[in-house]
Amino acid sequence: MNRMMAIVEREMRKFFRSPALMLVAMVFPLVQLIILGNAFGGKIRDAKLGLVDEDGGTQSLKIREAFDSVRANMRTFEPIYYDSEQQAKQDVRDGKIQGAVIIPPQYSRRVYEKDQPRIGLIVDNSDNFMTSTLESELTDITTSLNNPTVEPRILQQTVLQIVEMYPYIEYMKYLLPGSIALAMFVSVMIGGGMLYIDDKARGVHEGYLVTPITKAELVLGLNAAGAIKAVMTGIVITAIGSLLAGVGTIFNPATMVGLALMILLTSLAFNTMMFLLMVRVEDPLVPRAIFGILNTLLFFPSGSVYPIQAFPKWLRAIAAVDPFTFAVHGFKSLLLKETGVMAIWPDMVYLSVFAIVTFSIAVPLFKRTL
Repeated sequence: MNRMMAIVEREMRKFFRSPALMLVAMVFPLVQLIILGNAFGGKIRDAKLGLVDEDGGTQSLKIREAFDSVRANMRTFEPIYYDSEQQAKQDVRDGKIQGAVIIPPQYSRRVYEKDQPRIGLIVDNSDNFMTSTLESELTDITTSLNNPTVEPRILQQTVLQIVEMYPYIEYMKYLLPGSIALAMFVSVMIGGGMLYIDDKARGVHEGYLVTPITKAELVLGLNAAGAIKAVMTGIVITAIGSLLAGVGTIFNPATMVGLALMILLTSLAFNTMMFLLMVRVEDPLVPRAIFGILNTLLFFPSGSVYPIQAFPKWLRAIAAVDPFTFAVHGFKSLLLKETGVMAIWPDMVYLSVFAIVTFSIAVPLFKRTL
């Protein structure tokens, strides 16, 4: 134990003498959380939607009132009134407005006569996100226009009533569990894998070989030091990220216990996996070259950015064994759902078994010779 702790002490002294590397490991996931969380997750606000009223009747007035209500409440779009349909189309093409609604002549008369009244929506479908938002909003407006003012006493149609289990979860909150896992992975890459290979290149590794320390003790010491760094990173990113995203569940004592266990097990799983990948590597350029590949291969299929159910089967197969998947699921359950430790025990078991298996493979692969 003393020999193993000497390795841990040496690695931690190196870390505290040069904290800039670990600071970079923390900054990158935080920047990703802030930028991606706000860029992709926010609801569309204040889009410019043109309105051409060629009818001028009482029914078209209802559409104007509905548009004004959207502007005053949800603010999804702001109506811009046009006199010319051609000008509205041109402005959509030029990007001055994001869409245009055309109320044709005789619209009110067709409504009263029930003669297939129609309104048109012109959208710039080069932007699918904006298009789907405007289409959804206009569909809701037309549905409300078609519903009777007074509902019949006898229900004539099936109604879907949606019950949401949790309050609205913004995309920044959705991205937080993945950002925590990514920060710990970057910490392991920089503070574990790369430093180990650099020590080999500088000849530090040779000093270990002339000591009586065993392979298991040396591997355990190096992994313990890397895991401690990752745990520190996980704690910092969890606290700062939760405050930035507005997640207040971290103040729940039960959640704190679960987060501490998940951070510890995730650190061990990531570090032993990285050590296994680097145990026979000699070239210090290799970990730098595969960093982007590993990041893409492990982070994105984990469900941290997009649901796993949208992936093809071969990508789901990667996600099924990816430790990122279980780390993200565990952090998401604790931070966003407040499920407690009992709900994430499969994640903790998998991460524990994964760490033990990778460590067991790394020890015999570790060379006690040059």
